[in-house]
Amino acid sequence: MSDKTNKQQVYTLLVEVGRKAGDGLPKEASGAALMCYASGVDEAEAVRETVAILKQADLAPLDVTGYGTLEERLEEGHDISDEERGLMQRALDESSVVVAQMTPFFDGKAPQ
Repeated sequence: MSDKTNKQQVYTLLVEVGRKAGDGLPKEASGAALMCYASGVDEAEAVRETVAILKQADLAPLDVTGYGTLEERLEEGHDISDEERGLMQRALDESSVVVAQMTPFFDGKAPQ
């Protein structure tokens, strides 16, 4: 296999989670959205790893939306802060999933 096939990249994923006993979400929340940076050789692997880790953390993943790699996001005109780039680099360095932000939902909606 070539190096290109095995090259890890970091993908930006938005994961919606439902409620599960012991999930650590606020009592009144109906679920949450998690912004994650996950490493993988492709987006499918990054999604699988993220879902597996969230399940281990007693969360209940319902839906995952992929926003692509750093390069793909830049091509689409996304404004990416130094802090966000740092979290992406950490996910790559550690070959891991970094949960950057968790936004609880109340009655199915994010707080205003």
